[in-house]
Amino acid sequence: MKSNLAIRLLTAAVVVPPLLGLLFKGPAWGFFALVMVATAVAASELFRMTHPDDAVARGVGVLTSLGACAATYQFSNDPRALLTMVAVVTVLGLLTPLWRLGDMQSAALRTTAGVAGPFYIGSLLAMLALLRREGGDDGGKLVFMSLTFSWLADTGGYFFGRFLGKTKLYEAVSPKKTRAGFVGALVGAGAGATLASLWYLPALPLSHALPLGLFAGAAGQMGDLVESLLKRSTGIKDSGGIVPGHGGMLDRIDALIVVSPIVYLYASYSGLLH
Repeated sequence: MKSNLAIRLLTAAVVVPPLLGLLFKGPAWGFFALVMVATAVAASELFRMTHPDDAVARGVGVLTSLGACAATYQFSNDPRALLTMVAVVTVLGLLTPLWRLGDMQSAALRTTAGVAGPFYIGSLLAMLALLRREGGDDGGKLVFMSLTFSWLADTGGYFFGRFLGKTKLYEAVSPKKTRAGFVGALVGAGAGATLASLWYLPALPLSHALPLGLFAGAAGQMGDLVESLLKRSTGIKDSGGIVPGHGGMLDRIDALIVVSPIVYLYASYSGLLH
């Protein structure tokens, strides 16, 4: 445990400062470029699970995920362009298994992954970049709050689960997760919401921040379970090894993928976005 925790802390110390520097000091397009890189890596990991023996189909999946991310970001206010993207990604996802037939037993999985994967990773992650671009002076703060919902929930869940957890949360999907860990995740996300409202994001009232944080924290845990389900169903322990102490990119952002659209939609409907 101590060794793993030390690796986690060291990784965070290396990764977080430049990430925050780009978020608050860099241009919106620079942060979007970072989101595109994360999309490419996470999509590659996802399609490596679902298409382990077909590099060509994996490449199609990564490209359509990048296309979904770029189109969601670029045409967020153009319904016709977004519908075009949805149609193109869906048709490519449906037709690729006919071109790359492979094992008939996995055809349904590969077809579903080809259709859903680009939206799951590309479109949902793009909403994090949209928060940065459309939030004006508060854009970086909204993204940072989204990150804290994920990070602090993960931290709270880790410590509550380690020291207080006994009853399993959903053992068939994730044997290590406990109910105490889930409560700890909510405590962490709630702390992130309180910090945002009372310190760096005063435009967000505490009466909104706490429900938002608790809902995002719970949904993020479900996002974590979804990725665990994908890994267990395909016999994978970690989605990759790009992040020391954390596994792959998808392992690191599985909760954030779900948190991002929740915060974006709240900010959009509440008037925090421009």
